[in-house]
Amino acid sequence: MKQTGAASKMLQGALILSMAMVLSKLIGTLQKIPLQNMGGDAVFGIYNTVYPLYSLMMTIALAGLPAAISKFVAEDEAVGGTGEGLRVMRLSSVLLALLGIVLGAAVYTCAPLIGTWIDNSSVVPAVRTASLALLFVPVMTGMRGFFQGYQNMMPTAVSQITEQCARVAVMIGLLIYLTGIGAKPETIAAGALLGSAAGGAAGLIVMLGYWRRFRRNQRGSADEEGAAVSAHKESAVRTGQPHQAGRESSWSLLKRILLYAIPVCLGSLAVPLIGMVDSFTVPRLLKAGGAGEAGAMIQFGIYNRGIPIVQLVTMLATSLSVLFIPALAEAKARGDRELVSERTRLSLRWFWLLGLAASVGIAILADPLNIALYQDTAGSGVMRWIAFTAVGSALSIISAALLQGVGIVRAPAVHLLAAAAAKTLLNLLLVPQLGITGAAIAGVAAHFLAAALNIALLARSTGLRIRAGAALAKPALMLAGMAVVAGAAALAADAVLSALGLPARLVAAAASVAGAAAGGAVFLAGAVLAKLLTEEELAMLPKIGRPLTALLKRVRLLR
Repeated sequence: MKQTGAASKMLQGALILSMAMVLSKLIGTLQKIPLQNMGGDAVFGIYNTVYPLYSLMMTIALAGLPAAISKFVAEDEAVGGTGEGLRVMRLSSVLLALLGIVLGAAVYTCAPLIGTWIDNSSVVPAVRTASLALLFVPVMTGMRGFFQGYQNMMPTAVSQITEQCARVAVMIGLLIYLTGIGAKPETIAAGALLGSAAGGAAGLIVMLGYWRRFRRNQRGSADEEGAAVSAHKESAVRTGQPHQAGRESSWSLLKRILLYAIPVCLGSLAVPLIGMVDSFTVPRLLKAGGAGEAGAMIQFGIYNRGIPIVQLVTMLATSLSVLFIPALAEAKARGDRELVSERTRLSLRWFWLLGLAASVGIAILADPLNIALYQDTAGSGVMRWIAFTAVGSALSIISAALLQGVGIVRAPAVHLLAAAAAKTLLNLLLVPQLGITGAAIAGVAAHFLAAALNIALLARSTGLRIRAGAALAKPALMLAGMAVVAGAAALAADAVLSALGLPARLVAAAASVAGAAAGGAVFLAGAVLAKLLTEEELAMLPKIGRPLTALLKRVRLLR
């Protein structure tokens, strides 16, 4: 009964955290649109140059400690709570605060040097304001890890939403003020990044509120840590188990925490490093090509227009991928190699089709999407190339999740590092020749490389066999039909609404929605009718398979 309750609590917590994460990422992705609309492409370029650096700084400052805190607290709770969880939290909080202050001060001081590395002095104010978030975010994230160790996901969920809302509110408020007084692009971008510090402060205040409530509840006993340790020792004596005469020293405990945390940190560094490649190469190469400092940032802003749209696809892929990890781990635990292979093949096929459909849809609708979101068609050709990072990203994400499901954890991070190296080399080769289009092509190639390396390892580990002809032939025909229908629907909506004299952005938004809806319907119908997805395969999908099968039967696409 106790196990059932724990499992239920875990599932409920996972659901709360997943919903909060999706909403938080959605807010974080969509906030880039008003940033470009109000600040312009130069501001957008500076922001997108500095933000990957901010992500890297944060990963280093966190040092994998939130995951370690969560693990150690959960272990302490599992043995009845000896007070070690609180010690872990206190030690880690001090370390996180020190890391944040030291790294923040270093980045703030070295901002001009970072500007020299990027070869663009306009990023210096934005780097400095981004560094202020290091005063708040590390401690806040560590506290989230503490509550997650108790399977209490509500504090994390509430603080995530609060952080993003405060961040966006401050960013938009400063955008309105700074553009109103005619501030320079670098000042406006710095104001936008100040939202990260404001969001971190708001999230930390929420976590401190939960911490205060937790400690108040813990004070039911005169000295909860002493009582817990005494009870633990008494229990050990009764059961004949040895116990330590004294508690583990703080230094020894900290060493154990760091031994767990540092590998987690190193694995986490791979993702922001890919973003950093563009920040440190594309503006420099554009400037060297004659764009000038301001022109390079405008071009880099245009280059980044398609990325938030693709991030919505990768966000969906990330959210869905967590469903497949336990399903694959369960099949492996049973020793059913055939089931492991089948679930792997099905998962890859789903994400391949999802990524292809998203990529083709974004590419076909690039012009109306660009007008609807960013007011003009500048960079639509580049957006069409960037669209195809959706399929590479989707495959990379699901293949990494599947590798984790079969117990291979470090390889996906190594493969991402290889992709980052390839992106660097391709940027150096292609950007001088093709400008931002070259950077987009390099991005597509890098994501496909990471996916290919993951899938090759999966094939060796699970016995998976992939038939390239079957994976390409049927989808190509279906996607061609989808593209024609989506394009025709968008053109028809544009013609009708333009004749009514509606504003251009509203017309473009309606055309995008019409094209996406028509294309999506054709894609789903084509996938089922062409037997790319059978009823049995749909039903095998964890959590969502049976409801989706029932829906398709209701609309008579399945019999």
